[in-house]
Amino acid sequence: MRVTIADVARMAGVSKTTVSRVLNTRGEVDSSTAARVREVIDRLGYVPSSGAVGLARGRSRTVGMLVPSLTWPWMGEVLQGVVDTVEAAEFGLLLFTCNRGTDSVEWFTSQVSARAFDGLIAVEPEDTLAMLTALHRKGLPVVLIDDRGRHPEFPYVTAANREGGAAAARHLLDEGRLRPLVLAGPLRFGCVRDRREGFDAAYAASGHPTDSALFVESDFTEAGGEESVRRLLWEGREFDAVFAHNDLAAMGALSALRAAGLRVPEDVAVIGFDDIPVARLTQPALTTVRQPMRRMGETAARMLLGRLSGEAHPGQPVVLPTSVIVRRSTTAG
Repeated sequence: MRVTIADVARMAGVSKTTVSRVLNTRGEVDSSTAARVREVIDRLGYVPSSGAVGLARGRSRTVGMLVPSLTWPWMGEVLQGVVDTVEAAEFGLLLFTCNRGTDSVEWFTSQVSARAFDGLIAVEPEDTLAMLTALHRKGLPVVLIDDRGRHPEFPYVTAANREGGAAAARHLLDEGRLRPLVLAGPLRFGCVRDRREGFDAAYAASGHPTDSALFVESDFTEAGGEESVRRLLWEGREFDAVFAHNDLAAMGALSALRAAGLRVPEDVAVIGFDDIPVARLTQPALTTVRQPMRRMGETAARMLLGRLSGEAHPGQPVVLPTSVIVRRSTTAG
């Protein structure tokens, strides 16, 4: 059950206005009363909502954004979409990363308790969904930009991963590639399972089901993609295409194929997923399934701002379409 400002006031033996003044660090409350209110807030785990805290002061007109790391190759595009949208609405943005593990999470939760922002956009750092759900239940508006295939109880934006996998398969089939190697990401990610299901279903529908021996769970890194392709070539596995679940793994595949003396796309076609900026600069330029990353950031920010202005939870996730961007790594012509 959500803890409210009234619960805090009742347990502390003060008015809601007094609680709000403590939250907003106003000076009209004596130190002993303020200390008692803060102790009750900590004990109940109260998270001020954007509406409840404004008795003594208005909103901060700031939103928070929690991300695993800024080193993810597509994070800049997502962040730019968020920034463009919140700044246009005259809101500020506080950015939190989880580079320092539990220390980062503790700092983030302290800022939640201090009501440093009115709502939160999250690209879910690993093992934080339970925390985000708890914050939502306690009244903090949260919108998730989802890359893990989770289905939270609060609003979220995701890409059409299953359809993207199917589109990659249809493109390779159109190019006559019947023995694809799949370099997947970690199977604990729902987006990986969705991409695999869409890809496999399209090949099965064509009468050419994929070979399970040509499915490799990798780690979404360039080194992981390169090592996987080298190993399968050393084992003598035959394949005429590579579908990598992200562009970094696809770039690793290009390196391994080049080192083995194989031509791309004449001998082996390669397709990635994401369409990060460097994808057009590889040799040859990388065909890939584009995720609308900036639009995902824009959409999540609009959803959060809508929640802050009183709009209802949409009830369904917002699923944005993916599309195949054809370049030289699959088509020689």
